[in-house]
Amino acid sequence: MAPAKKKKKSVDKLDAEGRLVVATNRRARFDYEIVDTWEAGIQLMGPEVKSLREGRVNMGDSFASVHLGEAYLEKLHISPYEPATRANPSDPQRRRKLLLNRQEIERMDHRIREKGFTLVPLTVYFRRGRAKVELALARGKQRHDKRATIKERDGDRETRRAMRRHTR
Repeated sequence: MAPAKKKKKSVDKLDAEGRLVVATNRRARFDYEIVDTWEAGIQLMGPEVKSLREGRVNMGDSFASVHLGEAYLEKLHISPYEPATRANPSDPQRRRKLLLNRQEIERMDHRIREKGFTLVPLTVYFRRGRAKVELALARGKQRHDKRATIKERDGDRETRRAMRRHTR
């Protein structure tokens, strides 16, 4: 009798732009005011791509930085893909190079040197089979700004509920 095949946990969430979204950093939109966004490719090793396709990524404390004219994504945790990394394990939080144009990197570097700005990843997704990350130039929010965000979100939720009750 043949062994039963394992079912793969695949990430099948397509967003409005037709991207296969792997992970979103919902906390970033709450903690930061988003000023500008960029799309960047990520330089990955083979087993990391397989882990990404299974959705085994954590964006918790990740951020991007620019060093010597190159952009890097740091502290993005991609869990090791077990079948491929048993013999040769790699660091799940290693620094990964971002694939951007020189002008984009220079613009980013200039903007993050201003006080209070940082580069935060918003989403990791696949577009045409390539792993991409949406980076945001962000400024940290104050506590009162966060309260305003919560209040606005609750108001929108109540409005949607009222609209649903009225249409029935």
